[in-house]
Amino acid sequence: MGFNRPSKIQENALPLMLAEPSQNLIAQSQSGTGKTAAFVLAMLSQVEPANRYPQCLCLSPTYELALQTGKVIEQMGKFYPELKLAYAVRGNKLERGQKISEQIVIGTPGTVLDWCSKLKFVDPKKIKVFVLDEADVMIATQGHQDQSIRIQRMLPRNCQMLLFSATFEDSVWQFAQKVVPDPNIIKLKREEETLDTIKQYYVLCSNRDEKFQALCNLYGAITIAQAMIFCHTRKTASWLAAELSKEGHQVALLSGEMMVEQRAAVIERFREGKEKVLVTTNVCARGIDVEQVSVVINFDLPVDKDRNPDNETYLHRIGRTGRFGKRGLAVNMVDSKHSMNILNRIQEHFNKKIERLDTDDLDEIEKIAN
Repeated sequence: MGFNRPSKIQENALPLMLAEPSQNLIAQSQSGTGKTAAFVLAMLSQVEPANRYPQCLCLSPTYELALQTGKVIEQMGKFYPELKLAYAVRGNKLERGQKISEQIVIGTPGTVLDWCSKLKFVDPKKIKVFVLDEADVMIATQGHQDQSIRIQRMLPRNCQMLLFSATFEDSVWQFAQKVVPDPNIIKLKREEETLDTIKQYYVLCSNRDEKFQALCNLYGAITIAQAMIFCHTRKTASWLAAELSKEGHQVALLSGEMMVEQRAAVIERFREGKEKVLVTTNVCARGIDVEQVSVVINFDLPVDKDRNPDNETYLHRIGRTGRFGKRGLAVNMVDSKHSMNILNRIQEHFNKKIERLDTDDLDEIEKIAN
């Protein structure tokens, strides 16, 4: 899986997850720290491949993340030839009254709930391990929180419950404690949250066109394996993708109004390196795991609906680089007093200085790239 030794979360969580009798766990863990490999191991250790019915259930906030987790299960479970996966996601239509023979079911809360209650594809009483991934994203999505709780209530008392979240605001805690009885808890300190392998910078600009110029300068000066660029609105994302294409870059665009299948296809192309730049709105800040991403650019800083800094989204966005302990680079575009204020508040929150970068100075850019 690309690890020479267990990551921090694996070191702390695996002994608990694999203990007899099984332990419940609430763990704080960024994307890219190896948590997927950890909980997949917990699922695989409980599965009896000879039994042809669902024994492990994994909830993901999005279709993309469910597919990605599935890939890890396939990789790690390849010595279990009889092991099969089912995806409980919108659009995966099964015949009514059919029972599922796959041992592991991964899906989004609404569809999983239907499969367990209305359609009776899955017998929840036979589930041994229940994983809830990216709980903070779950509860930010309308309906997911209630659906997850309803699924959890159908499971047997001795089912192992594992919940992961990158951040633990109060709302996430309250949710986690409803879903995981008598948990072991693994929590990070706030300064451990910003991944230390990522160098963070900001660039001062006065408008959109200057931000674009700064972006081109950056691109001209450093060799970038692959980059993700985050915009606040679909409109900006479309404009930026078009401008970058005119400059001759291979660009992929990802935004919320695309069909699920389209989004999966765009990510697959980016993962295969067919496009070097992915321009996206927040849809994609979480869980997209492309190893070659060496630079993340916040063309617009992440803010919530009241225009306050969205620290969680910032963390998830820059976490697309520096995966698995590799070095990464995050560049923030600042184009107003308001966005400078947002950046300062992000620095304070994580207690981590973000350095200024002059994109007109090629030597300086080359320095940061090394």
